[in-house]
Parts: sequence; structure tokens; C-alpha cells
Amino acid sequence: MKKIGFLSFGHWTPSSQSQVRSASDALLQSIDLAVAAEQLGADGAYFRVHHFARQLASPFPLLAAVGAKTSRIEIGTAVIDMRYENPLYMAEDAGAADIIAGGRLQLGISRGSPEQVIDGWRYFGYVPQEDKSDADMARHHAEVFLDTLRGEGFAQPNPRPMFPNPPGLLRLEPHSQGLRERIWWGAATNATSEWAAKLGMNLQSSTLKFDESGKPFHVQQAEQIRIYREAWKAAGHKREPRVSVSRSIFALVDDRDRAYFGGNESRDQIGFIEENTRAIFGRSYAAEPDVLIKELAQDEAIAEADTLLLTVPNQLGVDYNAHVIEAILTHVAPALGWR
Repeated sequence: MKKIGFLSFGHWTPSSQSQVRSASDALLQSIDLAVAAEQLGADGAYFRVHHFARQLASPFPLLAAVGAKTSRIEIGTAVIDMRYENPLYMAEDAGAADIIAGGRLQLGISRGSPEQVIDGWRYFGYVPQEDKSDADMARHHAEVFLDTLRGEGFAQPNPRPMFPNPPGLLRLEPHSQGLRERIWWGAATNATSEWAAKLGMNLQSSTLKFDESGKPFHVQQAEQIRIYREAWKAAGHKREPRVSVSRSIFALVDDRDRAYFGGNESRDQIGFIEENTRAIFGRSYAAEPDVLIKELAQDEAIAEADTLLLTVPNQLGVDYNAHVIEAILTHVAPALGWR
């Protein structure tokens, strides 16, 4: 059995070719797709976060709105770039959104990927300490965020406060119990997956990772997941961790599917997401359901994960993306034992 959700980048462009032509379209359709996915029986609605781009950027208003309009589906991110975040302010926003959603947030955070502008986090007021990198800064922000979510007091109270204080040091409010265990780290390397395991974060593994062995993408990703689980066990955490992988999967069940995605052979790609960082990008899957089932059964990383996030072409509109999700849930997932 697997949890199956969708992952939307929330692209929008003022083009007649797009069903999502404005930021308003992107946000409101994201809410509508989450509602539709819940009605279809999907398990998660996840959103990517990019700054300085015509995409979703500020996740917490969206997560809170989705939480208020749904009742069961998990609501998350994949991922929030921690180079841009004030971890204390983020803890307040996350706590509020999680309370509105009734404890359904699953927040994916990460060092982030190359953005639309050079060192965009500097415009947000964040600069790495001397002799530290932007990745170091992101991990530090993440550690502060995780500590804050524990809900322990750390701030000295004013002896003459405006309102009465509870005894002892004060914590940030609102505090959402249990959110600390629902934080995921988006790891592009084996080493950062081990680091995430030690800190007790769940693991998100995307459709790309650094090419560390030259093996096929799904094999490298499966090895990363096993390394993560070994590190989790060695750290002595009491709960079982969760692991998600993302995939572009399209079951060709009608003429629209064939027009959009039919006839496109896909394979792993090698590229550079940074100047000197060789990365491997996982293939997309698009085929008739019977073929798709056979192909997905060979994907080692999907087999290792407990959660599958379907990347959706959000600019094709809510109705079509709901159809994409429904086709997987109906025609593919049962045959693979995911349902």
C-alpha cells in the first residue's frame, strides 16, 4: 500500500495556450485541485515553492486555504527553500496553517535548487556566515526551525508584559503538537539524506539527484533511500520514518492523454543543475495502463518508498489534472498493490 498524492509547481503564464494565466489562477486552481483530489481518494496535495518566478512562492496562505476547504487529504510542500526563510516566523506560519488543517501538514524543506536570480536569498536579508556556504545557511535555518517546533520555551518574559504570561520561558505561538514529526527534507545526495535521518526528518527524493555512481536514476534513488533508513535506525529514533519519491506518470486512457503525452519515449537524462554539479534526472512514464504497470513495477525507488507524488501539468487546468490523478488511482495503482 502507498500514499499517492500530487505535486504541483503552480506555473502560470499570460498565454492563450495556458489554463493558468495569472497568480490568482494558480492559487485558486491549486485549492480546487486539492479538493478534487480528496474527492477522488488521493492522499496528498503538495506544492513546490520558487521565488522570483511565475510559480507558487508563499506556501502558508495556500496551505491554510487548502486546509480550510478539505478534511482528510495531507497537505504539504516539496520543497520550501530554507535559504530564504526566517525559521521563527516560519514556525508561527506553519503552526497556524497546521492548526487550521487539523494537523494534516507535511512540510518538505530543503537547501533548495538554483533560482531565477543570482543569490536571491540575499534580497530576503540572508547572508551566509563567513567561511559558510548558502547550503550551510539553509541547514542552519532548518535546525533552528526544527528546534522551535518542539514547543519548548526559550524567550525571557517581560516582567511587565502587556498581557499575563504563563510561568517560565516563552515559546512561539501558536504551537501545533506533532508538526515536528511531519517535517521532510528534500535530499539530492546520499550524505544529506543521512543528515536528515539523524535529525529525525522524513525523506523526500525528487525526480533528480546528484549523479553519485553513474547507475540508472531509480537505482541510485533506491540506494539513497536504503542509506537513509540505515542512518535513521542508527540514530535510534522511536517512530518509523516516511519516504516519498516524485514521478511524472501519465496513463494514456483517452484521446487527450495520447495527444498530450503519447509517443514520447523518455529516459534518464544527465545535466548540470549547478556549474560543477552533475545531476541525473529521472525519466517520465507515459503509456497505456497495462504497459505502465509493467514499467512501474521495475522502478526500485518507487518500491522502496511509502509515498508517491505525481507531478502534474498544472497549466492544463483542474479538470484535466484531476483526470490524470484519477487514471492512476483507478487503472494503475490497484494492479501494483498500491491500493
